[in-house]
Amino acid sequence: MHISITEDFKKQFHAACALRGLKMSQVVVYMIEQWLKANAVQPSNELHEKKLL
Repeated sequence: MHISITEDFKKQFHAACALRGLKMSQVVVYMIEQWLKANAVQPSNELHEKKLL
């Protein structure tokens, strides 16, 4: 995944994550999961099946 954000925004996000001992990718994944839950988007069958294996 690629997103376009300003360099300053990226630095702020990186610093906030680092202060909490987190990687930016961990926080992005968490935020996407929360957004999907809040918007009632269900995972596809393929993704669901992979989790069961």
